[in-house]
Amino acid sequence: MANGTASPVFGRRAPQSVLILASGDKIRHMSIRPWMAAAGLCTIGLLVIGYLAATTYLVIRDDLIGATMARQARMQHEYEDRISGLRAQLDRITSRQLLDQQVVEQKVEKLMEQQDALFSRHGKLNSLLNRAEESGLTSSQMPAAIGDGGKQAPASDSLGAIGKMIDNSTASVSAPANEQIGSLAHTALRENLADRADRVFSKVTLSLKNIEKQQIAKITDLTAGASETADAITSILRRTGVDVAAASAEHSQGKSLAMQEGGIGGPFVEPQLFSAPFDNSLNNLDAALSRLESVRETARDLPFSNPIPGHGVTSQFGNRMDPFLGRLALHSGIDFQADVGDDVKSTGAGKVIAAGPAAGYGNMVEVDHGQGITTRYGHMSRILVRVGDTVAAGDVVGRAGSTGRSTGPHVHYEVRRDGEPVDPIHFLNAGMKLTTYLN
Repeated sequence: MANGTASPVFGRRAPQSVLILASGDKIRHMSIRPWMAAAGLCTIGLLVIGYLAATTYLVIRDDLIGATMARQARMQHEYEDRISGLRAQLDRITSRQLLDQQVVEQKVEKLMEQQDALFSRHGKLNSLLNRAEESGLTSSQMPAAIGDGGKQAPASDSLGAIGKMIDNSTASVSAPANEQIGSLAHTALRENLADRADRVFSKVTLSLKNIEKQQIAKITDLTAGASETADAITSILRRTGVDVAAASAEHSQGKSLAMQEGGIGGPFVEPQLFSAPFDNSLNNLDAALSRLESVRETARDLPFSNPIPGHGVTSQFGNRMDPFLGRLALHSGIDFQADVGDDVKSTGAGKVIAAGPAAGYGNMVEVDHGQGITTRYGHMSRILVRVGDTVAAGDVVGRAGSTGRSTGPHVHYEVRRDGEPVDPIHFLNAGMKLTTYLN
């Protein structure tokens, strides 16, 4: 309720609002000032606004929370997908590294096998090269022995390099995952382990193959040289009527018996088969050297030397006028001019089967050289060997003289095959030709 009063001095006052509160017999009233009304209205307005704001918040809160959770879930899924992708990429890289390491280990094992083969070849090749050098084959044809000088360095260096690759790879595989994930971008740009191992392995293999080709070529030259020398000796021997195959077989049998006397044995094992080109070349060289050694030994055993070097021939082999009977007779040998006491030498290796006076020969020595070939040395003044003695080519068997059916000091020299005399000049000429191949 509002009322107003008039004042003669201040005029009419503004009406005031009165709030009356009645409760039973009691009545209370209070005046409401304008500022209080304004404050009340503001308070009520604020309460209404707060209520509306709270109601609105409560209504949209669930939507906001749902959207936030959905966004967080989406981000979590994205991170999880990314992490899964990185882990998959890491697993692929790790697996690739492990596979590369296995490949490298296999290549290292193969290189080790090649290195073992090189050591084995080194022993075989050195043995054959020593035999070839002893056989007089030119040293310019000799291949460099495997493993000599720096030839083995590529293999050893490569093993060290690949071993270092394996160590690096192992360290890389065992590195923390975070470090590997961080380096994935750089891994694709680097050359992987297998590629490096392939490059090193290929380089070493190519180097070894080139060395092997050069050695095979030189070994082939040695084989050809040994075969040509053996063929030349065989051709000369055949022109003298010597059965080279039989002589070589007899020589090999004698060598085998000598080895058995020294004690040999062992279980029977099938012969080793050669399949690799290098092994085949070594086998061929071994066979060629064995053949050359065999024919040379055969030639050295046969009487191709001069019984009294530096002295001329006074009478040839064949029919001639007998100096005592004055009629035609077969001269079964050749006579060499000599002075009494000059050394008479065996013309080949063999065994003494006769030593003493013989009709017509005077003091005579006969030596068996095998293959049915024997030599006789007659008219000697003194005999220096006994029956059963073994002599080598060039050994002194007696002193020159003029015993027996002789007109003066000289050496009567005969060569017999199966007991029949043959012209010694063929053997002497063959010996001159063989000098080049035997020395």
